[in-house]
Amino acid sequence: MRVFVTGGTGLIGSTVVAELLGNGHSVLALTRSDTSAAAAEAAGAQPLRGGLADLDVLRSGVAETDGVVHLAFSNDFSSPEALARGVAEESAALAALGDALVGSDRPLVTVSGTPVAAGRPSTEADPLPTDGPVGGRSVAVMRALGLASQGVRSSAVRLPRTVHNEGTGGFAGLLTNIARQSGVSGYPGDGAQRWPAVHALDAAVLFRLALEQAPAGSAWHAVADEGDAVRDIAAVIGRRLDVPVQSVPTETYGPLGTIFETDQPSSSAHTRETLGWVPKHPALLADLEKIQP
Repeated sequence: MRVFVTGGTGLIGSTVVAELLGNGHSVLALTRSDTSAAAAEAAGAQPLRGGLADLDVLRSGVAETDGVVHLAFSNDFSSPEALARGVAEESAALAALGDALVGSDRPLVTVSGTPVAAGRPSTEADPLPTDGPVGGRSVAVMRALGLASQGVRSSAVRLPRTVHNEGTGGFAGLLTNIARQSGVSGYPGDGAQRWPAVHALDAAVLFRLALEQAPAGSAWHAVADEGDAVRDIAAVIGRRLDVPVQSVPTETYGPLGTIFETDQPSSSAHTRETLGWVPKHPALLADLEKIQP
């Protein structure tokens, strides 16, 4: 299958591209710069120059391929306004990708976060939240899944709060960066809230399985670790960076503060049973031991 991948040179996207190429697919990768185009070529993919705002480029990528894996996002969390702009840009891009696939029976694999379920780990059957700072992303993903009734084999891989590789990435990576800058490895509240996690190489396998097998309108959980307490995550970060570990105000994390303080464990039992997905790479706390001082 020739696959159009957005976000193919990021932490997650680069592993997805490698997974696709290693399993007999070819990749057309959306690239915003000369640097990312060179990285895509070095990985074995064909670059297509453009960004999420270039809707005609996105449509041309769909026209040239047999399926789409959408991973790109601005990842600008510097302010509520910046985050809102990123959500709006992605929503328009995903709508353009989905509409270009209508009636084709080709796959569209998109991405969201795992939902929160009060008092228990969330499952693939739980709805995505449409409120909060990233609620707009859920709305866009649900619209894409709704295209199942219009001849699109759309599916969504729900990623946990931390997708990690070699001690970097995800919300744990943000905690690490803040600890480097502030000299304190912090966590909101009492730190008992749990974050699910997955290694990027394991997540990449699930994206490939969804592309190849997922029924139209389905959602899957890329969750290897059901939930690590944030204070345990902070403890490893603090030890690796040799900085104190302590509770800090939720406001420390800006627009992501309300997400950071939420208990949000998640299950992938249905995904494992149905798609045969088996995570094989290091768990989050073990992987964080690779953080360099």
